[in-house]
Amino acid sequence: MKLFITGGAGFMGSNFIRFMLEKYPQYEILNFDKLTYAGNLENLRDIEDNPRYHFIQGDIADENAVNTAVAQYKPEVIINYAAETHVDRSIMAPKDFLITDVIGTYALLEAVRAHQVPKFIQISTDEVYGGNQHKSTEETRFDPSSPYSASKAGGDLMVQAYWKTYRTPVMRTHSCNFFGPFQYPEKIIPLFVTNLLEGKKVPLYKGGEHNVREFIYTEDHCRAIDHLLHYGELGEVYNISSGDEIKNIEVTKKILHTLNASEEMIEWVADRPGHDQRYSLDSSKIRELGWEPQWSFDEALLETIRWYQAHEDWWRPLKNGQFLEYYQKQYKKE
Repeated sequence: MKLFITGGAGFMGSNFIRFMLEKYPQYEILNFDKLTYAGNLENLRDIEDNPRYHFIQGDIADENAVNTAVAQYKPEVIINYAAETHVDRSIMAPKDFLITDVIGTYALLEAVRAHQVPKFIQISTDEVYGGNQHKSTEETRFDPSSPYSASKAGGDLMVQAYWKTYRTPVMRTHSCNFFGPFQYPEKIIPLFVTNLLEGKKVPLYKGGEHNVREFIYTEDHCRAIDHLLHYGELGEVYNISSGDEIKNIEVTKKILHTLNASEEMIEWVADRPGHDQRYSLDSSKIRELGWEPQWSFDEALLETIRWYQAHEDWWRPLKNGQFLEYYQKQYKKE
């Protein structure tokens, strides 16, 4: 099978590429990535010489580049991992998110139609549902709170529309927060781990005392997409979640405990605008297909911390203090 993976140099895309090449010796993968700040070919250095792996630098919002790559490669599946993803960055630069997450998704869908690609899988987020006091099902209406979640919702609705209008062979997924090796150190777990390894404090939003999230280990998410690739139904949407809810303050305390740091290392910062208090997904639909997570949060967190401890040469060049400065200057240090 020939897979066309967008955003494959990023955190989740690179983990999925490695997972699939290891599991399926007969599969071939093309990684199509713009190489923005979070797209790092070092994530795939260990497989760059694999004859079944190919790379093209390109922007999914560039219709000509997408069409040329799809026409030449002739994939059987396109999986769209490419996205602008961080909520805080979307508050600073919403247009970037609109272009990648909406226009880019449109360009991919048009290529699927033009070249009759048999399957397209959209990777999306639980944040499209907004902050929900109840578990969101696949039928829960979208209620995005940030430019990031709004742009992802826009792309998802475009995928839905192409199914309804053209019967384009698509599937959509909405996942809880994923984490693990190679995650760019701006999200809560890699940022806090690497800050502490540098002897710096961790910037926790005031809302972290109450904000509830679900986290899923990258390997479990890779297994979920692999499962849907082979058993999912076209036109359907699937929630992917661990089922384990945890407050951000508790995540922080677990990281502090593992790294033998005190709670004095927490630096409280003002909450972000439009910050949703709780995300929670009902993932019974994909579980009925035979998938379920294999990693507990505590086991996966320990594995992740150990990875960052052992790969300082990977993450340290990416850290320049800009994100902590953003927290402090944009919302004012508490």
